[in-house]
Amino acid sequence: MSKKTIASLNPSGLRVLVRVDFNVPVENGQITDDRRIREALPTIKSIIDRGGKAILMSHMGRPEGTGFEAEFSLTIAGERLSQLLGKPVAFPNHDCTDAAAAVAAMKNGEVLLLENLRFHKAEKKGDPAFAAKLAAYGDIYVNDAFGTCHRPDASMVAVPKAMAGKPRVCGFLVEKEIKFLSATIANPVKPFIVVLGGAKVSDKLAAVEHLMPKADQIIIGGAMAYTFLAAMGKNVGTSKIESDRIPDATRIIDLDKKMKVEILLPVDHVCSTQFAERSGDIEVFDNEIKDGFMGLDIGPKTQTKFALALRKAKTIVWNGPMGVFEWSPFSQGTQQVAKAIAEATKNGATSIVGGGDSAAAVEKFNLADKMSHVSTGGGASLEMLEGKKFESVELLDNG
Repeated sequence: MSKKTIASLNPSGLRVLVRVDFNVPVENGQITDDRRIREALPTIKSIIDRGGKAILMSHMGRPEGTGFEAEFSLTIAGERLSQLLGKPVAFPNHDCTDAAAAVAAMKNGEVLLLENLRFHKAEKKGDPAFAAKLAAYGDIYVNDAFGTCHRPDASMVAVPKAMAGKPRVCGFLVEKEIKFLSATIANPVKPFIVVLGGAKVSDKLAAVEHLMPKADQIIIGGAMAYTFLAAMGKNVGTSKIESDRIPDATRIIDLDKKMKVEILLPVDHVCSTQFAERSGDIEVFDNEIKDGFMGLDIGPKTQTKFALALRKAKTIVWNGPMGVFEWSPFSQGTQQVAKAIAEATKNGATSIVGGGDSAAAVEKFNLADKMSHVSTGGGASLEMLEGKKFESVELLDNG
């Protein structure tokens, strides 16, 4: 079911309360990746360019929830947003519940950013009284924070509830995420390939089971592949496996025989004697891994096998890297898969990269702009791939 967006409303002269996701990484006082701020720009500009007043709220990091903490202040995000918009962004004070006067003083076309919502424990608790204070700032509610759509936080659920009777719509980012992660996957153009990687089978199990009936092929790489290979009786050396998930892996391997889906697993492995970038002995093994070695990336034969499959795809969903891509000796597998997906996209495929590590990988390899869609939400994108519904989205007005 489609949801109304900010484009369907006239915000002129109105206070538009927007939940954004400015939870950006900060190191040594610098934002290291401002993609989440940039992704919010179309929604913010749509409001202020049409004479609305944009009141933005977000969380950042994991503060204690007992008041202001300088290291988690959204000041830095406000400064970056101001640079990107080319206009000042008001930042009233260190308490998001004490901004009524600043909101009342706003003129049409202005932007105000509230301080970190999580300086109050009430945000994580979904507290209605806290939500009512925030709801009082707005005539319209906009959810443009996909990264937190799966959370029942006050700003995501209790605030739109408190604003019942007023317009409650999604921003352009949330609209785009739903279009790709829900609508595209509901009716994928075939062949449809799902690529799953990362450390844990347990994290991806629900997504595998939800996508299996729709997919033509499921590619499994990363550390989670070793649980599947162990389930098939192969020697995986000292590779990370989840012993308690071997029955689940066996069940999925058996399911693939019943369904018309092919599971592709690594056939060779880049291994090391240590979980370290440089200090271990690195070797490539075909099929079985020698005792004392752990798999840290897919090998060259697997890279070719996966790439050949991906180049034929028309819809691709990718969530999770093929190895420890942050370390150069083990980055090749993830890079080659990313390149193959970029190539398929160039040839007309729709490619959806789940957030988190996969998003970081395509950024690292300068391939983000070669994908159809790179999700801004790690946990949220995975839950949507599992077919879950989000209360924060269900509460919004239907289109």
